[in-house]
Amino acid sequence: MQHVISVLVENKPRVLARIASLFARRGYNIESLAVGPTQDPTISRITLVVEGDEDILEQITKQLHKLIDTIKVGDFTNTSFVDRELALIKVNAPSALRGEIVQTAEIFRARVVDVAEKSLMIEVTGTPDKIDALEQLLKKYGIIEMVRTGRIALARGYQSL
Repeated sequence: MQHVISVLVENKPRVLARIASLFARRGYNIESLAVGPTQDPTISRITLVVEGDEDILEQITKQLHKLIDTIKVGDFTNTSFVDRELALIKVNAPSALRGEIVQTAEIFRARVVDVAEKSLMIEVTGTPDKIDALEQLLKKYGIIEMVRTGRIALARGYQSL
């Protein structure tokens, strides 16, 4: 089972390295990782997606709490939340197929952010499933390059970490 974990940490050098090291030492794989400052520039939010059962999740959260730079750890498993991911996809786009590619992107509420002689760059945000579906449809045109941000998440409503 996938778990989305949000960690508030001090916004200082080496904090991310300590967290990555913790996962490496324990042999836990990070499926997705996104880091950025919060509304308070002294605090960063790290969103991790990890695979594992409840025992592994408990061990991970306990270990994260032990790190000196950790302020708070939250697990979205039993919470109503919104999660999103951003992807940029550069695809082969000969002039004869451009209209078809743009129509496909529009179905996914994606948009073209760069046009070149033989390619288009498409930006899409959404759930990982949505991005996977668009990627599958664009494969037939030839994906030149692709990058994804990793998931970010916030609890629904007034609730906060």
